[in-house]
Amino acid sequence: MIRLSTGIPDFDKLIEGGIPQGFFVAVTGEPGTGKTIFSLHFIAEGLKEGDNCIYVTTEESRDSIIRQAKQFNWDFEEYIEKKLIIIDALMKEKDDEWSLTEVTPEELVNKVIAAKQRLGQGRARLVIDSVSALFLDKPAMARKISYYLKRVLNKWKFTIYATSQYAITTSQAFGFGVEHVADGIIRFRRRIKDGMLHRYVIIEKMRQTNHDKHVWEIDIKPGKGIVLLGKLEERREDYALPPKVMQKIKEASEKEENEL
Repeated sequence: MIRLSTGIPDFDKLIEGGIPQGFFVAVTGEPGTGKTIFSLHFIAEGLKEGDNCIYVTTEESRDSIIRQAKQFNWDFEEYIEKKLIIIDALMKEKDDEWSLTEVTPEELVNKVIAAKQRLGQGRARLVIDSVSALFLDKPAMARKISYYLKRVLNKWKFTIYATSQYAITTSQAFGFGVEHVADGIIRFRRRIKDGMLHRYVIIEKMRQTNHDKHVWEIDIKPGKGIVLLGKLEERREDYALPPKVMQKIKEASEKEENEL
């Protein structure tokens, strides 16, 4: 099996060397937990390895993504239109070839395919950050839209990160549907401890992989990105989704099945 490095060597060790090529991976978590930086690692590593890379940003501008990458010594501008295309779904500039005027699944897919054709043949990495923007106003459609993305884009042999927002107070409104169709789920969490913000990550699912089952504390270092500090002794249940939220997801899924 061919595996793609996440760009974080210590994390690769937790998933037998990397993400299986062709997988659709849900990168979920609350705002500020490190999902975008984790995705930037994936793209930066792809550029280093000569892969074609496409980054769809729905919550930040293209310029913001480029500036953020520079904070960790990744020069994305060097690769623009050569090995990297950043599709801006936030600014919606009509005269910008790589901007979405409407944030719909169909337009996003068409623009991603056009970008892949522009970059040419070869192994490809795709980040959709975040996929939640496609169904924030219609959460019951999250699973159907996620399945559509996976089914169509899989034909173009992408290995995909789809980031998804999670907020305990709104649960299903942030689109847990993506997790139903994902080949892998990497969940980021955060909490305040001793007056400081702490971030954590756990691999909840990775098909065809004997992945690590521990919760790991992480940090974000300037010029370096995400680093693993160490695994925790607490139970997995302390950082997994609370039972009430799991029940909401179950009820929403059952409702969705009935509606579909």
